[in-house]
Amino acid sequence: MLFTLTYEGQDATDLGYLLHKNPSRVQEFELPFGKVHLFYPEATETRCTFAMLLDIDPISLSRVEEKGNRRSPLEPYVNDRPYVASSYFTTMLSKVLSTALNGTCNKRPELVEAALDLTAELSVLPSRGGEGLLRRLWEPLGYQLELTRLALDPTFPQWGDSPYYQLILRQKIRLSELLSHLYVLVPVLDNDKHYFTSEDELEKLQRHGGEWLANHPEKEIIVGRYLRHQKKLAKQVLKDLSPVEGQLENSESMLDSEKTVRLHELRHQIVVDKLVELGVRSVLDLGCGSGQLLQKLRQVRTFERIAGTDVSLSVLQKTQNKLERWEDPRIQLFQSSLLYGDKRHQGYEATVLVEVLEHIELDRLPMVEHQLFREIRSPYILLTTPNREYNQLYEGLKDGGFRHPDHRFEWTRNDFQSWGERIAKEYGYQVRFFPLGEEDETLGAPSQMALFHIVEKEILR
Repeated sequence: MLFTLTYEGQDATDLGYLLHKNPSRVQEFELPFGKVHLFYPEATETRCTFAMLLDIDPISLSRVEEKGNRRSPLEPYVNDRPYVASSYFTTMLSKVLSTALNGTCNKRPELVEAALDLTAELSVLPSRGGEGLLRRLWEPLGYQLELTRLALDPTFPQWGDSPYYQLILRQKIRLSELLSHLYVLVPVLDNDKHYFTSEDELEKLQRHGGEWLANHPEKEIIVGRYLRHQKKLAKQVLKDLSPVEGQLENSESMLDSEKTVRLHELRHQIVVDKLVELGVRSVLDLGCGSGQLLQKLRQVRTFERIAGTDVSLSVLQKTQNKLERWEDPRIQLFQSSLLYGDKRHQGYEATVLVEVLEHIELDRLPMVEHQLFREIRSPYILLTTPNREYNQLYEGLKDGGFRHPDHRFEWTRNDFQSWGERIAKEYGYQVRFFPLGEEDETLGAPSQMALFHIVEKEILR
C-alpha cells in the first residue's frame, strides 16, 4: 500500500521537519503486521514528496485472530488487506508519524500552525459506498478530490469496476489536520478494522476528530463506521458532538439574560419583516437549528415556499417533529452543509443565515462565499452576526471571549462592513447594513445584519 504526501512552496524540504523524517535518508520500520519503508522520491526547494510504502506480511495476518470477530475459513488467506489503505494504514500513521499527527515540531514550531499547499495520494482505497460517499466525506472538509475508480480485473473488463479508488486530495491546510482526517476517515471508508473496537476508540475519535467532526454533515456515518457500528459507543460520541439545540441561531444562550432572549426574538422578527418588505415568495434558511425562524416564516402567508437546512441530523429530526405538528406543506427540511455544493440550495428568492457565519473557520470562509454568492446566488441574501465590540457590555464577557464556545471568530462593525463590501463588489451584489438590537452610543448594536441584493437588471422573478 503506497501513500505519498507532497508539499509545494518555498523551502519545501521543511516538510522533513514536520514529519521528523530526513529527506536524505531511506528508513524502515518494523510493525507487528509488516514493514514500512519511508523515502523521498523528490526533494527540491519548491517541491518535496514524502512516500510511505506499507509491506504487509500476509502470512502473519492469517495467524492473527481478532478478539470478538468470527472469521470465515478463507478470510485470513483471501483478502485485500496487503494492498489497500485500511486500519493498518492508520495504525502505521500513529506509530511512524505520531509527532506529525499530534502537531509537534520542536525544531520548527512555527510550521505546525502553517497552512501548506499539500497533496495527499492513496494508491488504492476501498470505498464501501462508492464515489458519492468519498465526496460526502472529504468535500465538506474543503478538499479538492481527484478520483480514479479501479477495475476489478483489467484483464476481464466484463467483471466491471471494483470498490477501490485511487484518491488524490489537495488543499492548503495544516499537516496535522490532514493526517487527522486520514486517520479517522480511511477506516470509515473501508468500514472495517483489524483490531477489536473498545472504549479506547472513543478517546482516539475525539482526539483526532477534534473540532471538525462536530460540524461534519456525515458525522453519524463517520462515528458509526469508525466504531464498527457499536451503537452504545456511537450514541455516547454523538451525544458529546451534537450541538446544543438552536445554538446556531441563539449564540448568546450562554449569557442567560433577558436581554439576549429579546435580541434573539428581535433578530428573527427583523429578518422576517425585511423579507416581507422585499416581497419575496420563497425563502431558504441555512443553519435553521431548532426551527425558530421557520416558525415565524410560516406565519406569513405570502411565503409560498420555505426550506430549512442544518448540518446536524439530530437537530433536524427535532425540527421535523415540530413540522409534522404544524402540518404546513410549504416547508421542507433537508440536511446539508455550506462547505460543499448542493443543488437543493438553489432557486429561492431569498437565502438567510442567522448567526451562522461565525461558526465557520475563517480559512474555510472563501468556500462559503463561493457557494453562497456564486452557486446559490439568490437575488437577496440576508446575514446576521454578532458585533464583537458590544461584548464588553455582557457581564460574562467583560474580560474578552466569544458569545458562544463554538464561535470561530466574531467581527467588529468595521470588519463586517469591509467584508460585506468586498463580497458585494466581487460577486456583483449591492449591500446595505443594519444594526440589530438596542444601540450603545459608542459600541453600536449587539448584532448586525447585511442585506445583499443583485443589481436590479439581474433579478429574475
